[in-house]
Amino acid sequence: MPLRVSAFPKCYLDAIAGARSMSVFDWIEMSKALDCDGLEMYEGFFTSLEPGYLDSVGDAIRATGRAMPMLCCSPDFTNPDADARKRAIDKECDMVRVTRRLGGPRAVCRVLSGPRYPDVSRQQGLEWCVECITAVLPVARECDVVLGLENHYKDGFWKYPEFAQKKDVFLDLVNAISDRTHFGVQYDPSNAVVAGDDPLELLRAVADRVVSMHASDRYLVDGATLDDLRAADGTIGYFDKLRHGVTGKGLNDFDAIFRTLADHRYSGWVSIEDGMNGMGEMAESLAFLRRVTALYFP
Repeated sequence: MPLRVSAFPKCYLDAIAGARSMSVFDWIEMSKALDCDGLEMYEGFFTSLEPGYLDSVGDAIRATGRAMPMLCCSPDFTNPDADARKRAIDKECDMVRVTRRLGGPRAVCRVLSGPRYPDVSRQQGLEWCVECITAVLPVARECDVVLGLENHYKDGFWKYPEFAQKKDVFLDLVNAISDRTHFGVQYDPSNAVVAGDDPLELLRAVADRVVSMHASDRYLVDGATLDDLRAADGTIGYFDKLRHGVTGKGLNDFDAIFRTLADHRYSGWVSIEDGMNGMGEMAESLAFLRRVTALYFP
């Protein structure tokens, strides 16, 4: 069965969620030109969580003939401040409810571990993350929404990189959550590359728990290497020599990735996360994704 593909407007993230020079409705309208089945959302896209506003967003998505398969959220579950972690839990629970409202049953609400604060140990960070995700799970079950833990690099609005960025920490966290109905992995191969890990090795370790995927691709510019990237300090935003590129033209072996997913009978969504040079690149990425997934998911 063909995989369903969706689009996430990485190129307009700052405009929609930061500067507010563009609205989520502008993006939904622009997306009509793209060949995709769904539109992935980000928590910062919304200017309100009032039911009427959220319903207007959902109506706009459905008017294009698309679904909302995943809401990308970036909870701060590693914050040393207990009150801040409680607020992060409450906000993630709210986002689970938003996910159900916009995406319906079995839609994915992304979770992250949180920033890698310098004064938080690995053991302490893992304990807090497990505690926080466990606190959100009852709401996910009530809403029949799936929490997807992403092997993430860094939220663009964070100061520090992801706590569970490296494969060993990520797998420790995944394996500490036993729920396989309302919790799984949101897999991003290019984030594994950035972390210095083999994306295929990571995929093989979690393939039976993957619930959604970002088919993003990355490349480095100005002669930069992955060692340069890993040595960069934790300033806000992404490493300035790291780029999201057209899917299929970067560092990832998507044939091997989709072959592995097919072997594990994957049936979730796959989303592009690029277009940093405009809508043309997004269309090119989607066309590539249609071609390569058709080989393994006819």
